[in-house]
Amino acid sequence: MTTSQTPDSAADDTTSPLENPRLRVVPLDEPLQRGDEKITHITIRKPDSGALRGVSLIALGQIDVIALQTVLPRVSTPMLTPLELARLDPADLMALGTAVASFLLTKADRAKYLI
Repeated sequence: MTTSQTPDSAADDTTSPLENPRLRVVPLDEPLQRGDEKITHITIRKPDSGALRGVSLIALGQIDVIALQTVLPRVSTPMLTPLELARLDPADLMALGTAVASFLLTKADRAKYLI
C-alpha cells in the first residue's frame, strides 16, 4: 500500500500468514516520501530462488543490511530504490528484514512460532 491509508489486512501491523502465507505487509514507523506520495506500508512477497540470486541465505537470516539492500527491491511493493533503502529508519529496515527472514523458515518452524 503506498498511501497513508491503512490496508484492511494490516489492522494488526502485518498481514496474517493465514490470510496469505506468501505476503507480509510491514507498516513503516517513518514513512517514505516519493514525490507527492507518502509510503506508509511495504508489502513483502515470499522470494523465489531468482530473487535470492547472489545473496547468502545465512546473510538474509542474519538480517544483513547489504543482503537486504539486494533482495528488498526484488520482493517489495512498491519497489524500493537504493536511495530509499539507504534512507530507511533502522527500525523499519529491521521490520522489513524480519519479514524477509521469516520466509526462510520451513512451514513446520513457522507454525511453531506462529509466523
